[in-house]
Amino acid sequence: MDIPELAKRAIRERMLVDGQWRDAQSGASFAVYNPATGLEIARLPCAGEPEVDAAVQAARAALRQPGWAGMTPYARERLICRLADLIEANADELAQLETLNQGKLLQWSQAIEVGGSVQWLRYMAGWATKIEGSTFDVSLPMPPGTRYRTSTHRVPVGVVGAIVPWNFPLAMAIWKIAPALACGCTVVLKPAEETPLTALRLAELALEAGFPPGVLNVLTGDGSTGAALVRHPGVDKITFTGSTEVGRLIGAQCGRDIRRVALELGGKSPVVVLDDVDVETAVQGAAGAIFFNHGQVCTAGSRLYIARSKYDRVVADLASVANATVLGSGFDGQAQMGPMVSAGHRDRVMQLAASGAAEGAELLAGGVRGDGPGYFVRPTVIANPDNKPLTLVREEVFGPVLVAMPFDDLDQVLKDANDSVYGLGASVWTNRMDQAQRAIDALEAGTVWVNTHNLVDPNMPFGGFKASGLGREHGRSAIDAYTELKSVCIAY
Repeated sequence: MDIPELAKRAIRERMLVDGQWRDAQSGASFAVYNPATGLEIARLPCAGEPEVDAAVQAARAALRQPGWAGMTPYARERLICRLADLIEANADELAQLETLNQGKLLQWSQAIEVGGSVQWLRYMAGWATKIEGSTFDVSLPMPPGTRYRTSTHRVPVGVVGAIVPWNFPLAMAIWKIAPALACGCTVVLKPAEETPLTALRLAELALEAGFPPGVLNVLTGDGSTGAALVRHPGVDKITFTGSTEVGRLIGAQCGRDIRRVALELGGKSPVVVLDDVDVETAVQGAAGAIFFNHGQVCTAGSRLYIARSKYDRVVADLASVANATVLGSGFDGQAQMGPMVSAGHRDRVMQLAASGAAEGAELLAGGVRGDGPGYFVRPTVIANPDNKPLTLVREEVFGPVLVAMPFDDLDQVLKDANDSVYGLGASVWTNRMDQAQRAIDALEAGTVWVNTHNLVDPNMPFGGFKASGLGREHGRSAIDAYTELKSVCIAY
């Protein structure tokens, strides 16, 4: 297919450092592809250590008084709101660009990548004028006759290195940028190698909004670019969303450097359907939990536990839903599911899907590539009625692959749901609030949904237990994450 005109006009093929568009000093570059066709749509510079250093130095210079941190909170709030207005004004262009580069359905680019970004920016802009400390009494006895006034202040953590994934490129960038900027930090953003295009257009809109040079820098490149950013001594905090494997490396580096770090990592989210839920609700809920965004969601409900009395009917209907799903480009109004983000990721998803049948489970739907060009995978349903210890039950697939298992006892299934190194999200489906509350209390997950799945809000903290990460995003938690607490003690 031809590139839509709005998306074509929005493609930028250089990175932004200190308010200037630039190429890599080494001349290195990499290709960006349309996952629906496999065709190259842009070629971008691959930042090396010189570009990383320039970006960090620019961010640090912009931070210093009377720079971004010294700006009044109201002034920061206004600029962030102006950026939200510009994203809203360019909504069609940004949504098309995201669908072209990432492959997701256009309706989700419009609602989540653009609409959600506007919502998150405006919400976090409001926090800029509401950051507060506290006063408290102390019992210091010396020297005699001396009194004290004590308080805490929240100050910006400093220069933030933000590394974001490819599944929600614009939205995830905003999740990190918005609170960091509201707190008075400056940012060096490293988008995923597969999906950098909306980040570059976002940076351009930030300049148009009036952000000073160096406040937001965008480096394009591969894993070596991200590694150089993590190592740079001028970065005060790293915030990373991506795989647990890479998160371990980043966490180890930041631990050695005694550097602040936040990690939002992998998941293997259980969906627990109790026997009082009707089959149609169970099917629609489970399908939405795993097939949304083509399964490329960190909280995707990839482990489905169904009360035995409903198991056969639910898995059969889920297989029918999967088999009837229409695959196609995100620009195709008839398509219900788009491609995987890359050929390599498609192949990994296919390999993991094949492991289910190889290890003794039953393939009910999918497990094959989609027809034609592009990186398509048919939505896959695998029945595991004997609860075999499958690879698919342990490893994150990050694709539209579901493994379904029956259960007889709520306490046992909650133990099974917790039998994972991950703890990002979970959902329980029931009309009985006593059963729901038992599940909420027992499930080891950063977010537990009841009768829904995969929903987030700028006011609701988000993050994981166990190997799913460190720290929380959104709400007041995000303000705490991008500030340091300073205690002040005055004697008089």
